[in-house]
Amino acid sequence: MSRKVIGILRGIRPDEAADVAAAVLNAGIRRVEVTLDSPGALDSIDELSGKFSGQGEFGAGTVLNERDVEAAAESGASFVVSPDCNLSVIRRTKDLGLSSFPGVFTATECFAALRGGADGLKMFPASLLGLDGMAALRTVLGSAPDLYAVGGVSPENFGEWIAAGADGFGIGSALFKSGLSVDEVGRRARATAIAFDKAISGRNRLN
Repeated sequence: MSRKVIGILRGIRPDEAADVAAAVLNAGIRRVEVTLDSPGALDSIDELSGKFSGQGEFGAGTVLNERDVEAAAESGASFVVSPDCNLSVIRRTKDLGLSSFPGVFTATECFAALRGGADGLKMFPASLLGLDGMAALRTVLGSAPDLYAVGGVSPENFGEWIAAGADGFGIGSALFKSGLSVDEVGRRARATAIAFDKAISGRNRLN
């Protein structure tokens, strides 16, 4: 199964990135985001995209401008995640052949991002959007764009979000935060993968 889960490594250091990413990949989460506000973020992305080539996708998060997009592409990132709907960021990302996942919250932002070329939408912050908000946006957006619930989401409530229309998730502090051991990150990553599979299976049974 190709799990639509992005493991967000905010605050990861280059000296620990490879071990942590290996634990996440081994758990079955194949898309890993290193936020650009992490120390040495571009060095981490460069190492991960080289060391684990063919095993997963590695991208840059908290991308705020075109310059950041270009730096991410040069470091080997294959996708870009932003906290906002910045059309210049989306377009530069697509110009460079990367996948784009901008942060959106309203219907206006969703449609603007899709018209700009976004590959999927980061519904952020999901905790404020809520299940009802997700369901309403899913209705007007149709089934085509992948909606990733990010912010205040955890494996314990994946099923509720999937039922409301989410396709996937971006998991940050519930997966990794500074000070956690590699073993603990691996345990959390496995729990995340299992919860995602269960939530998807539940949706499929209902359909």
